[in-house]
Amino acid sequence: VQLQASGGGLVQAGGSLRLSCAASGSFSSVASWRWYRQAPGKQRELVATVTTGGSTTYGNSVKGRFTISRDNAKSTVYLQMNSLKPEDTGVYYCNADVWTSGRLSSYWGQGTQVTVSS
Repeated sequence: VQLQASGGGLVQAGGSLRLSCAASGSFSSVASWRWYRQAPGKQRELVATVTTGGSTTYGNSVKGRFTISRDNAKSTVYLQMNSLKPEDTGVYYCNADVWTSGRLSSYWGQGTQVTVSS
């Protein structure tokens, strides 16, 4: 199973970006999807989660600005990021719990850089 993240880039404060992460390979289904981010010199933090049933949770710093969604037919998760701030800068990683042969395993994407200029 491979996760391919895309959509990062450079944007001015107040702008928007949409990240995508697609799962490929041999698997049955994806359970929960998550987006994490890691700023330079800081620990990786959980940004948003979407469960199998579509329930979503967000980190306090992004509530009201970011929206996580999933397309099960495409095995893809999205992160719509609005009203971006310089402190949102970092490498964004997708993470998925994937069912394969009756076993649930966790996979990570390669990360996509988001840079927000002031």
